[in-house]
Amino acid sequence: MSTIDPNLKNRFEATLRPALMQQLGVKNVFAAPTLVKIIVNVGIPKSDTSKKDVETVRAELSALTGLAPKVGGAKRSIAGFKIRAGDPVGVSVTLRGVKMFDFLDKLCRIVLPQVKDFRGVKTTAFDGFGNYTLGLSEQIIFPEIDYAKTEKVHGLEIVMVTTAKNNEHARALLTILGMPFAKETE
Repeated sequence: MSTIDPNLKNRFEATLRPALMQQLGVKNVFAAPTLVKIIVNVGIPKSDTSKKDVETVRAELSALTGLAPKVGGAKRSIAGFKIRAGDPVGVSVTLRGVKMFDFLDKLCRIVLPQVKDFRGVKTTAFDGFGNYTLGLSEQIIFPEIDYAKTEKVHGLEIVMVTTAKNNEHARALLTILGMPFAKETE
């Protein structure tokens, strides 16, 4: 009796990649689009740059991804935004390999379907080079975040970088990996 492998990376290499190659008409396995990395990023507004707020965001991202996030500082001072060079302006994590596939699987199968009135993610967020950016308005939709202990609700950005050469191939790759795209109405 054959069982379905719970690991998305193994499923992709065993069954999903050959199906994608057939769908796109690609003969060489190295020409088939693959997922390279996923970047999870949280921008920190100037009002929230206290050490406590930055550490809270770091702890939340660490809980979501299982990796230690890095804090990005401003490269130069901008008087109009009251930002000085070196002030923390964002926290990010780059996922690769098994952790990347596990995060994508959790995002597609657990997190996004439990959003109220969810009808799929937009298909307009491709950049023309095969990369997809998904913006979420609340971090509390992830099961690792305890809503009762959350002081501030903030959004996050998830960037999926692929080897696809165009949007159509990237969309086919993400669809076969389980990304719930919205149905196009005509």
